[in-house]
Amino acid sequence: MNLGRHCSRARWLAFALLLAWACALLPMQARGQAATEKQTPALEQDPEREQRRAQRRAERQAQASADRKPAFEIDVRAPADVRDVVARRLELVRFAELTDLAENELDRLLPLARSNTEEILATLGYFSPTVRVESVAAAGPVSRRVVIDVDPGEPTLVTDVRIDFTGPITTDAANLTQRLRIEALWPLRAGMPFTQAGWDAAKLLALRELTTLHFPTGRLADSRADIDPETRSARLLVTLDSGPVFTVGDMVVSGLDRHSPELVTRLAQLPPGERYEQSRMLEAQQRLSDSGFFDSVFITLDTTGNPDAAVVQIKVREAKLQKLILGVGINTDTGLRLSAEHTVHRLPVIGWRAVTKLLYEQPKKSLGTEWTAPPDANFWRWRTSAQVAREESGSFEVDSVMLRAGRTRAAEFVDRSYFLQYERALNSGFNPPPDANAVSANYVWTRRDFDSRLFPTRGHGLSLDLGGGMAMDGGRDPFGRLVGRWLGYFPIGRPDDAAERTGAVRRTRIAARAEYGAVLANDRANLPTTQLFLTGGDNTVRGYAYRSIGVTLPDGQTAAGRYLAVGSLELQRPIIIDGLTTAWDFIAFVDAGGVANKPQDLTAKVGTGAGAQWNSPLGPLQVNLAWGVATQKLRLNLSMGVNF
Repeated sequence: MNLGRHCSRARWLAFALLLAWACALLPMQARGQAATEKQTPALEQDPEREQRRAQRRAERQAQASADRKPAFEIDVRAPADVRDVVARRLELVRFAELTDLAENELDRLLPLARSNTEEILATLGYFSPTVRVESVAAAGPVSRRVVIDVDPGEPTLVTDVRIDFTGPITTDAANLTQRLRIEALWPLRAGMPFTQAGWDAAKLLALRELTTLHFPTGRLADSRADIDPETRSARLLVTLDSGPVFTVGDMVVSGLDRHSPELVTRLAQLPPGERYEQSRMLEAQQRLSDSGFFDSVFITLDTTGNPDAAVVQIKVREAKLQKLILGVGINTDTGLRLSAEHTVHRLPVIGWRAVTKLLYEQPKKSLGTEWTAPPDANFWRWRTSAQVAREESGSFEVDSVMLRAGRTRAAEFVDRSYFLQYERALNSGFNPPPDANAVSANYVWTRRDFDSRLFPTRGHGLSLDLGGGMAMDGGRDPFGRLVGRWLGYFPIGRPDDAAERTGAVRRTRIAARAEYGAVLANDRANLPTTQLFLTGGDNTVRGYAYRSIGVTLPDGQTAAGRYLAVGSLELQRPIIIDGLTTAWDFIAFVDAGGVANKPQDLTAKVGTGAGAQWNSPLGPLQVNLAWGVATQKLRLNLSMGVNF
């Protein structure tokens, strides 16, 4: 009994001690929290102290970084072209930053550095180099220096190239041109230095030329480069397996909501039954993108099915029903340019697209709208337009109204359109020409045969504009109108076969341009000024103000004339720096043009100058200075893109 009472007392005593300890902790925690709460405002009230502490921490970190010295430095001694590559790709570089690298560990890395250097040199075509690697003492913050002395020796030259083909490309006579093209475009030819980069690029080019035309599943079946270090020669063998010929089949369109699949297939212009060409796919994709109906377009060929009728998959994202674009720019011809363009991609009921544009420039202010129907089965579209404008025409101001309705068709090489047109021109200024209006029927034909729409270096384009109508004022005299334009690019000089074939180098070329216009009518016919001609400016005769060349009246003013003749020759030479072709071309040109009311009165005004052309991602941008021989003035000219 006594023992039980003692145990009970002990339990009560332990419980009391635990309770007292817990109560003691509560005030300490409260006091700590209170102290923290009291200290926090003090820190907030002393930002300078915190700034000093942060500055001291930064100084300590900077000192610690300065104390961590690199383990060694690397000195590569070799010809400049080899030295740069070795220094950039050497694996030893990553060990130099280790501050705790022991000297015996560095000694073990030296043989590896030598073999690594030899591997790098082999990729450059040097298979028998002399490489010496040693570690020497260095004066300065780094105590050790690794010296890599390289004598690359003679480069390995390609002595033989063999390109073999397997698959249908060898049996189909129609593919002979493609085989010959692949062989002709092979850049790594006999007598040229062998490099791993050149070897890889050559195989990639050959495979690309195979798969972009008729054979999208073509592959590199075999490739060997037999290197003989003793004779420093390389024998190359490539075998290309064409795979089956693919023919375009049905189109599967996805992503449509408002527009019909027929609109997509008609714009794409990829008729079933024609052989696959990647360029045709890209052109179809570009046509769909340029149509304005879609924000994004992706076209792919399904190569998993029947090659004789491969499905073309077209994924689109439709553009918003309405779009507003505001533009601000400046032009050396027209000065400040402001524009606002509103587009409705699908008008109610008729389903046409309407584009309304407001334009403000120094010489021209206009408001116009154009409505275009979707293409029919033959790719023709109906198109109507209306425009009111106020424009400087020589020494006068012209207020004009133009109404037009007709059809148009844009194809791969040829664009055609025909339309009826009514226009009225009201002239103002000192002693202006009489007001006039006319109706006419017109046909426009344009053909483009350039190697590239964006960056043409060879080829030509031709445009003919034929019209005839009736002048509605006075005696209602008939008239005819002809405008012809031509642009050609002609490479000159001896080409660099390897570089030009891969597209890496542009050749020097001559760009020639000619334009002729004539309005045929009797002398008493009163024609609208908008049917007549003026020239001068960035894209016509450089060195003269925009539309400043015309017919000189007895009172010294300039007016539009019935005949126009313009010609231009331009030298475009790529600018090469350190052996590499840049995106810039040197430009030198001479332009000449004249306007008259009779062909025998045509007198050329000449402009000449020089400048530079930047081949930007958006197209060629030209900046040049032109001297007007007749005006004895120098003008800055700026133009963008190829105007044809």
